[in-house]
Amino acid sequence: MANNWNIPDWLEQEVRQRDKACVYCGKKFTSPKVSAKTAPSWEHIINDASIITRENIALCCRACNSSKGQKKLSVWLKSDYCKERGITPNSVAPIIKKAIANGH
Repeated sequence: MANNWNIPDWLEQEVRQRDKACVYCGKKFTSPKVSAKTAPSWEHIINDASIITRENIALCCRACNSSKGQKKLSVWLKSDYCKERGITPNSVAPIIKKAIANGH
Protein backbone atom coordinates (compact mmCIF):
# COMPACT_ATOMS: atom_id res chain seq x y z
CA MET A 1 0.00 0.00 0.00
CA ALA A 2 1.55 3.27 -1.06
CA ASN A 3 1.62 6.09 1.41
CA ASN A 4 0.56 9.22 -0.46
CA TRP A 5 -0.56 11.08 2.66
CA ASN A 6 2.80 12.45 3.88
CA ILE A 7 2.64 10.11 6.86
CA PRO A 8 6.17 9.82 8.28
CA ASP A 9 7.71 6.34 8.29
CA TRP A 10 7.79 6.09 12.10
CA LEU A 11 4.07 6.89 12.33
CA GLU A 12 3.19 4.55 9.47
CA GLN A 13 5.00 1.70 11.27
CA GLU A 14 3.32 2.54 14.60
CA VAL A 15 -0.17 2.61 13.04
CA ARG A 16 0.45 -0.65 11.14
CA GLN A 17 1.45 -2.30 14.43
CA ARG A 18 -1.64 -0.97 16.22
CA ASP A 19 -4.30 -1.44 13.53
CA LYS A 20 -4.25 -5.07 12.40
CA ALA A 21 -7.96 -4.98 11.51
CA CYS A 22 -10.40 -2.28 10.43
CA VAL A 23 -10.77 0.27 13.24
CA TYR A 24 -14.47 0.52 12.39
CA CYS A 25 -15.89 -2.90 11.49
CA GLY A 26 -13.10 -5.06 12.97
CA LYS A 27 -12.58 -7.18 9.84
CA LYS A 28 -9.06 -8.53 9.38
CA PHE A 29 -7.28 -6.93 6.45
CA THR A 30 -6.62 -8.89 3.29
CA SER A 31 -4.45 -8.30 0.27
CA PRO A 32 -6.18 -6.23 -2.43
CA LYS A 33 -5.82 -9.35 -4.63
CA VAL A 34 -8.09 -11.27 -2.22
CA SER A 35 -10.69 -8.52 -1.86
CA ALA A 36 -10.46 -4.80 -2.54
CA LYS A 37 -13.17 -4.16 0.09
CA THR A 38 -11.15 -5.67 2.94
CA ALA A 39 -7.77 -4.26 1.90
CA PRO A 40 -6.39 -1.68 4.35
CA SER A 41 -6.62 2.01 3.53
CA TRP A 42 -5.38 5.09 5.36
CA GLU A 43 -8.03 6.93 7.32
CA HIS A 44 -8.00 10.45 8.73
CA ILE A 45 -10.44 10.04 11.63
CA ILE A 46 -11.05 13.79 11.58
CA ASN A 47 -11.37 14.60 7.86
CA ASP A 48 -8.38 16.90 7.71
CA ALA A 49 -5.35 15.64 5.79
CA SER A 50 -3.14 18.17 7.58
CA ILE A 51 -3.69 16.44 10.97
CA ILE A 52 -1.04 13.74 10.78
CA THR A 53 -0.90 12.41 14.34
CA ARG A 54 -1.19 8.98 15.96
CA GLU A 55 -4.61 10.13 17.23
CA ASN A 56 -5.92 10.93 13.75
CA ILE A 57 -4.31 8.38 11.43
CA ALA A 58 -5.73 4.87 11.38
CA LEU A 59 -6.17 1.93 9.04
CA CYS A 60 -9.63 0.85 8.02
CA CYS A 61 -11.02 -1.38 5.29
CA ARG A 62 -11.79 0.25 1.97
CA ALA A 63 -15.51 -0.48 2.36
CA CYS A 64 -15.73 1.53 5.61
CA ASN A 65 -13.47 4.25 4.24
CA SER A 66 -15.57 4.77 1.12
CA SER A 67 -18.79 4.72 3.17
CA LYS A 68 -17.49 7.28 5.68
CA GLY A 69 -16.04 9.54 2.99
CA GLN A 70 -16.03 13.13 4.24
CA LYS A 71 -18.75 12.58 6.84
CA LYS A 72 -18.13 13.54 10.44
CA LEU A 73 -17.53 10.43 12.57
CA SER A 74 -20.58 11.03 14.79
CA VAL A 75 -22.83 11.43 11.71
CA TRP A 76 -21.41 8.38 9.91
CA LEU A 77 -21.90 6.15 12.97
CA LYS A 78 -25.67 6.79 12.66
CA SER A 79 -25.73 5.78 8.97
CA ASP A 80 -27.52 2.75 7.53
CA TYR A 81 -24.11 1.35 6.58
CA CYS A 82 -23.08 1.24 10.25
CA LYS A 83 -26.49 0.00 11.44
CA GLU A 84 -26.47 -2.86 8.93
CA ARG A 85 -22.99 -3.94 10.04
CA GLY A 86 -23.42 -3.46 13.79
CA ILE A 87 -20.82 -0.68 13.90
CA THR A 88 -21.50 1.39 17.03
CA PRO A 89 -19.53 3.78 19.25
CA ASN A 90 -19.01 0.78 21.57
CA SER A 91 -17.84 -1.68 18.89
CA VAL A 92 -15.13 0.44 17.26
CA ALA A 93 -11.40 0.27 18.06
CA PRO A 94 -10.02 2.20 21.08
CA ILE A 95 -8.49 4.87 18.80
CA ILE A 96 -11.98 5.64 17.44
CA LYS A 97 -13.56 5.58 20.92
CA LYS A 98 -11.00 8.21 21.94
CA ALA A 99 -11.99 10.42 18.97
CA ILE A 100 -15.68 10.03 19.92
CA ALA A 101 -14.89 10.96 23.53
CA ASN A 102 -13.18 14.11 22.20
CA GLY A 103 -16.38 15.18 20.42
CA HIS A 104 -15.72 13.94 16.88
